[in-house]
Amino acid sequence: MSLSESQKKHLRRLGHDLKPVVMVGERGLSETLLGELESSLAHHELIKVRVRAGDRGERDAIIRELCSRGRAELIQRVGNMALVYRRNDDEPKILLPAS
Repeated sequence: MSLSESQKKHLRRLGHDLKPVVMVGERGLSETLLGELESSLAHHELIKVRVRAGDRGERDAIIRELCSRGRAELIQRVGNMALVYRRNDDEPKILLPAS
């Protein structure tokens, strides 16, 4: 799923006021957390994830793995917050602008 820059901009605008629904803590990516990620993406499509990890490199690695395992795309990362999107093919909730 490759999004154009205008589509990412649209998603950033939509995600601005969102609160984090998934929080990665000291335990990292557990199966429970990945299950929560899966259900949140299926229901909302666009979510914020808070990653509480030691340093920037560790946060980036966790976010990359999270997106990979969740089949989602990273829209934006600011500090310890990541905005993640995965389209729900059965019932899309977010209408993206044309590329």
